[in-house]
Formats: sequence, C-alpha cells, structure tokens
Amino acid sequence: MPRPPHRGRRRTVRILVSIVAVVILVLVGFLAWANTPMMGDRAAAIEVWTNPAVSITDEGDSVLLAPTGTPSGQGLVFIPGALVDPYAYLSKLAGAVEETGLTVVVTKPTLNLAFFDRRPLSTFTAHAPDVTSWYVGGHSLGGVRACQLASDQAVDGLILFGSYCANDLSGTDLRVLSIGGSDDGLSTPAKIDAARHLLPADATMVEIAGMNHAQFGDYGTQPGDNAPGISDDEARTKVTDALTAFLGSAG
Repeated sequence: MPRPPHRGRRRTVRILVSIVAVVILVLVGFLAWANTPMMGDRAAAIEVWTNPAVSITDEGDSVLLAPTGTPSGQGLVFIPGALVDPYAYLSKLAGAVEETGLTVVVTKPTLNLAFFDRRPLSTFTAHAPDVTSWYVGGHSLGGVRACQLASDQAVDGLILFGSYCANDLSGTDLRVLSIGGSDDGLSTPAKIDAARHLLPADATMVEIAGMNHAQFGDYGTQPGDNAPGISDDEARTKVTDALTAFLGSAG
C-alpha cells in the first residue's frame, strides 16, 4: 500500500532538522574550542608591563610593544601560534625591543587561528607609522601564515619561531631568521630541515639546544610537545640573543 505523501514529507523534515541540529552543535563546539586559547603566564607578562624600557599598548586588533628609548626603525608583525594568547609572547619578544629598539605588533588572529585571519598586513603596520623596515613573523602555525604574508611589498624579512614555510620563498631577497628548538616535539628539527629549501639560501638558521615548542611563548605545556631541557629564562635569553644578532646585522 503506498505511503501517504504527508508522511514522506514529515520524514524529510525530521531528517533536515536533525542535520541542521548536528551542524549547529559542531559549529558551537568549534567556536567554543577556538575561543578557549592557551593563556599567557601572568607573571611573565607582568614583568614586561613593569619594564621601563618597553611600552605596551593594546590596539584592539593587536598588542603593540615599543621601545621607550630610541627606536631602530625596524618593526615586526608577529602572528601567534594556533590557540595561543597573544600576550603569551610578550616576554620572549620584549628582550629584542629593549636591546635593539625593535617595534613589535603581536596580532590577535580571528578565532585565535591565523588561517582565519584574512586582514592585510597594513592593518597592523598602521599602528607603527614611523617604522621604516618591516619584518613579518610568527610561532608555529602563525609562522606558516607569516610566510604567506612575506610576499607583501612592505616586507623586508621573515622571522620564524618554531615554524617553517609551506610556500616557496627561496627565490626572494628576504632576510630570514628561523629559530628552532632541539626538543621541539611539534615543529621538530627534522620538519624544519625538510622545509629548509623553501627559504633563501642565506637564511639564518638557529637551533637552541634544550628548547621545546611551548617555550617560544609563555603559556605552559602543550599536547604533543617534549619536556624542555632548559629553563624558560634561558630560552628567553637565547631567543633574545638570536634576534639581537640578526637585527643588528641588517644593513
């Protein structure tokens, strides 16, 4: 006996409602996950806030770190790793601000994920109009996004923290600094080496012994990472040394 048409329509409606409900649940779950970043260490951030050599300004879409002394004219737009609080990078970047006069703009990516952030580089460089030479950089997936932005004509160089490129920059004249950690369990030395050919031949490659992935910021441990072989303070000093040597050699 044929099924009444209205029963078929009700069944179709129930299926559609179920599909919509599942999509909504997935979307809500994703948004909740994306809006729960790994927060920065409070003590490390306070140390930077109270440093008289560094000025910090929340620009809404980013955090601006500027030297209170004479600026060098160099600037860095820095993109956080996936689901990492932008403030988690203040301590690791402040040393170069103090030592070299670097100006840093740490972005606040859309949904805390760099690949969802389609704003142009000029959105962030506009916060430091006096900078005359711009670098773009980032940590982990933020560094992968930085590689994509490095083709912007305003960019003179690229700085990677525990990261590597997915696009080919080997034929460019960009100044490049890649800092990795020997104990990084995510952007491992082997992965960085495998992508080395995508960078210019004269790129500066630095590997910090004992440093792991999470030590490029200050946000605690990270799943999949290795235990560090050095302290956070030592990691900060080594990162500052690498940045200072690289930026000081620009000319």
